[in-house]
Amino acid sequence: MDDRTELDRSLGFAILEQHARGRLVRLGPVLDEILSAHAYPPVIERLLAEALALTALLGSTLKNETGQMTLQAQTEGGPISLLVCDYKDSELRGYVQFDAERLAQMPADPTLFALFGKGYLAITFDQALTGERYQGIVPLEGASLAEAAQSYFAQSEQIPGLVRLAHRRDADGRVIAGGMLLQHLPEGEEGRDRLHTRLDHPEWQHVEALGRTIKDEELVDPALPMETLVWRLFHDEKEVRVLGGATLTRGCRCNREHILSVLSRFPVEEQENMADADGLIRVDCAFCSISHPIRLADLQPAA
Repeated sequence: MDDRTELDRSLGFAILEQHARGRLVRLGPVLDEILSAHAYPPVIERLLAEALALTALLGSTLKNETGQMTLQAQTEGGPISLLVCDYKDSELRGYVQFDAERLAQMPADPTLFALFGKGYLAITFDQALTGERYQGIVPLEGASLAEAAQSYFAQSEQIPGLVRLAHRRDADGRVIAGGMLLQHLPEGEEGRDRLHTRLDHPEWQHVEALGRTIKDEELVDPALPMETLVWRLFHDEKEVRVLGGATLTRGCRCNREHILSVLSRFPVEEQENMADADGLIRVDCAFCSISHPIRLADLQPAA
């Protein structure tokens, strides 16, 4: 089997009798494309790889392709000033802005607090079809990004959840990241109490205990089919239903048409103030590290 078929995809599943659902993702070439835009040091590479895996996990829960999910870390005091990733129509992009000098003074494996200082994780879902927008913000606490994401589910979603994220470079230098998200359904069978109003969740405790047995090497092993991984974890359950998934790609919306559309909304005077002496507005994309020169003549109609 070509192990590349198990990279850059997501897979959903449901454990029906336990009223739980889950999702797996594994990223490979998509990560290489995103990371190649910037010469990130290993610490930042790992953080962004895991953040992109988390973004894929959350984004792939959107019910329609036109929706967008954005993950952003807002920070104070750490060498990282910005981390942002988003997901739209199975496309991922991400970027980290950081102070290289301050980062170089830190140990090889700094804590989450050391990287971000007093930070907050904002997760935003935009449903384009309905116009609905939902955002949850939680402190960036815990030992890892996965723990911070679990706090989001506990505080914002008010449902139990388990998040696992992993990252590695293989023997060929390729970056691979994987993740798993498990959630107890907000409501189970008809007539049950809403889960967050109960003090105990015996069904969830069972599912969570099984989920915690997953190993990092399983999450990032491209030779291990995701369906096999689901079976390993939950083969003793009465029924586990695979819900399908998606092929994931790198996507950046900084194409010329989009940039022209955005710039054309500015008044002519502001467009002229943005331009340099050559009559060019240079738009730099932080995500893909490409500069797009736009001529004023292309924005302003001929006299």
